[in-house]
Amino acid sequence: MPLLLLDLDNTLLDRAGAFRSWAQNFLSEIGAPADDLDWLLSVDADGLTDRWDVADAIRERYGLRTPSIELVDAQHEGMAHYTRLDPLIACALRIAGDAGWVPVVVCNGTVRQEDTKIRRTGLDRYVADWVISEEVGVSKPNPRIFALAAQRARMHLRGAWVVGDGPEADIGGAAAVGLPSVWLHRGRRWVDRRFAPTRVVDGLIPAVAAVLAG
Repeated sequence: MPLLLLDLDNTLLDRAGAFRSWAQNFLSEIGAPADDLDWLLSVDADGLTDRWDVADAIRERYGLRTPSIELVDAQHEGMAHYTRLDPLIACALRIAGDAGWVPVVVCNGTVRQEDTKIRRTGLDRYVADWVISEEVGVSKPNPRIFALAAQRARMHLRGAWVVGDGPEADIGGAAAVGLPSVWLHRGRRWVDRRFAPTRVVDGLIPAVAAVLAG
């Protein structure tokens, strides 16, 4: 049974949609113009910006006296509130499992994602296990995190595939460890010349189909 190593945000869960929903609600609460949504999305940079930096940018733009830590907590709680597991994603994971694949989440970020995302959404019922960078002390694209995921699942990396939307973290990580990969393009073009995904698709469901066919 081969491993299916899966990214979390914007692969299994719609992180971008959850942040947008939180941002719209937050801006409305503080009385900011609706047009400021584009600014806040650009600051967030699709999750690449540290939440403390997002909080500081918000405080500075709107002259808020709210402590940064409260704004960071607001982001965490808001994201958790708006994050849902798409039933079609759950179905795709079940199909992969029935076909003999072992889904394991490999993600960067804090350990609180286990409670706020993986368990809260019910994703834990559809994956064999998960490895979070803060917990294990190493982040994608370091090949060691994929090896740790295999150890946790008590399996070999041989025959595994990596699926994710991150060019560097997911596809670069797969290339570094010598594994085939599927990139979720989300409307982007592949531009990195150092490595390339084995397959390019627009979502997890076609990604699972590509792995099963590959």
